Amino acid sequence: MSQTEEVPFRPREKLVEKQKYFQSIHKHTYLKGPMDKITSVAIPLALAGTCLFLIGRGIYNMSHGIGKKE
Repeated sequence: MSQTEEVPFRPREKLVEKQKYFQSIHKHTYLKGPMDKITSVAIPLALAGTCLFLIGRGIYNMSHGIGKKE
């Protein structure tokens, strides 16, 4: 039985080049890609800000009796 070798997704040279690039950057692992600042920093900050705003608004409305259903 002979095994057929799978064709790699990328050429080995490109893979080695990318590995060297990412290993040479001295940032945190989750900030190494070009779009990582958006996904790892901006989106969580936006979600946290929205949550804090909605919690604050809810507490304000409860303390002032706004929006009660009869």
